[in-house]
Formats: sequence, C-alpha cells, structure tokens
Amino acid sequence: MNIQWYPGHMTKAKRMMQENIKLVDLILELVDARVPFSSRNPDIDEMGRQKARIILLNKCDLADEKKTALWSGYFKEQGFQVVLVNSRSGAGLKAIQGAVQEACREKIERDRKRGILNRPIRAMVVGIPNVGKSTFINSFAGKACTKTGNKPGVTRGAQWVRLNKQVELLDTPGILWPKFEDPKAGLRLAMIGSIKDEVLQTEELTLELLKFLTEEYPGALAQRYGIQETEEPFSMLSDIAKNRGCLLKGQELDYGKAVGIILEEFRNGRLGRFTLEVPGEED
Repeated sequence: MNIQWYPGHMTKAKRMMQENIKLVDLILELVDARVPFSSRNPDIDEMGRQKARIILLNKCDLADEKKTALWSGYFKEQGFQVVLVNSRSGAGLKAIQGAVQEACREKIERDRKRGILNRPIRAMVVGIPNVGKSTFINSFAGKACTKTGNKPGVTRGAQWVRLNKQVELLDTPGILWPKFEDPKAGLRLAMIGSIKDEVLQTEELTLELLKFLTEEYPGALAQRYGIQETEEPFSMLSDIAKNRGCLLKGQELDYGKAVGIILEEFRNGRLGRFTLEVPGEED
C-alpha cells in the first residue's frame, strides 16, 4: 500500500517556515509517540541545523510505555532534549520550561555577557499534521490562543503566542514532505490519522492495521472485540463487523462502518496503547 499526500498549501507553509526560522532561537518539534520516526519531517532537520532543538514525544498516553522509553533514549543519544507530553491532559508540560533553558543555555549565556538580560526565548513549534501542535500550545499557555481540530491541516498560517516573560512561541502549519521514501512511513502516518482518510483506501489500511496488531500485540483484538485472532485480516474484520452489529439491509455486513470503528478506537486509545515502530527499524 503506497501512500503519498502533499497538498499544495504545504509548499507555501514550508516556504513560510524557512523565512521565519531565522527569527527563532529554538525549535520545539512535536512528534507522535506512536510513530516517533515516521512523524519526523526530514525537512525540519535541514532547516533547523543551527538551532537548539527539543523533541516533544506527544500523545504518549496512547503509546506503548516501554517503547516510548526506548525512543526517548534514542533521541537523547542523538543530542536532543526530550520531553514526554500529553497535550490534552497537560502531563509533562511543566518539564518543558527547564528543557528550554537547558537547550538554550549557550544563547542565554551569550546574551548575559553582552548585557542582554531577560530577553524571551523565541521558539518555533513544528510538526506534521494532526500531531497536536495547537492543543499543545493551548495547554502550555493555559488558554485557548490557537484554533484546534482533530483533522490534519487546521492551522494554515503562522502566529506568535507569548507564554510568559521567558518564552514566545511561533505556531506553524503542519507540513508533510513531498515523497515518503519508505512506504511504511506513509502507512503508519495514515494509521494514526495524519493523512486525510478521504484520500485513502481505508479498508485496505484497516486490514494492514489488524495484521500488525495481531503480530505485535497478540490478544489486543481478541480482548476488545471478542474475536479469534487469525492470520486472515479480512476474516477478523468480518468477525468485528458481526460482533459490533455493523449490518446493512438484508443482514449484509457493513464493512465501512466496521472500518470506521476500528480506526477511531485505535486512534483514540480505546483499543489499547500501541507503538508502530522501534529504534533501529529506520536503518
């Protein structure tokens, strides 16, 4: 299943980021803790080479805790400051201020030597669509200062948000990159909802998800849906449709409805806490 999605507005958004990046001291990069590698836009590494960096493993409440710990260690070995956060609940947000000070320690010291005191650190918030940037900013700031939504592509323009005397944030639109070199990256992003379902074959996507969960998290589907797990994803989809009463007229199974239930419950954590990749797979 080869997935590519790069709407025209993302080209404009990338240009805007390139223009604004010279205004900031720090890049706060949100990644989805369920797909920490696949949800990192490689263009950001290129644009932010000279900037301090913090990686925020967002939606960590939806991810496998043991694998999240592996990813945290992996990114720290790469030289990043790393903070685990749940933007919706606010968990982990208090740790960010300290991480910002640590990441910008050299810049703060340079300012001090030049007699510049208490100048706020300017940070650009970046990430792919639907990774939770707007929700993060609202939670971090303690007020609704950006528009949020549960669909990719809500934020279309950059906007500054002053948090306090120490930090100012520049929110940016979510952008993907023009071509997924690894087909698995596109597949994983589609599974978590970072690519619009309207451009996907959602039944095929769901069959891939059922196959993955059976192999990597045996028992999860059986526990949630009361089915027998097999090597035949379509058989499991049929059983889930039956057990959830997904029926059309004439008692024919409504696979579309079953697909919608599975994807929604996977994405919102009702199905369980899962991570779709581990460090080393990207090599």
